[in-house]
Formats: sequence, structure tokens, C-alpha cells
Amino acid sequence: MKYFIAAALVFIVAALASAGVFLMRDGRDGKPKTANMMRALAVRVGLSVLLFLCILFAYWMGWIKPSGIPIER
Repeated sequence: MKYFIAAALVFIVAALASAGVFLMRDGRDGKPKTANMMRALAVRVGLSVLLFLCILFAYWMGWIKPSGIPIER
């Protein structure tokens, strides 16, 4: 489960980075803007929602358990 979450976070950051690249590159030199940036941001949002739902499902199935922060007194 740890590897799945880590891979999902890497894909989310990659989609955000590609949206930034499209933001900087599109519309230069008189070329029309494309929908690549919006598509990359939509992919990022979709991956984030999917990751959240997978974490909720894994908690419901008992595959992951909250550990909390230990309080030392």
C-alpha cells in the first residue's frame, strides 16, 4: 500500500509539473493556446480524488490502520 500511495503522489506531481510546462510554452510566437494545460490539471485532480478514495477503501477493508502521534508525558 505504501508503494501505491508513493507512486500516486509521484504521478500527481508529474501532472502538475506538465501543466506548468504547458502554461509556459503554449501561446508563444502567435500560436494559439491548446487545452493541454487544462487536461493535465484535470488528470491531477482525477488522480487526487482516486488516491483519496483508494485510501478510504483501504481503511474500510482494514488494510491500513491509523497510528496517530504518540504523546509523551
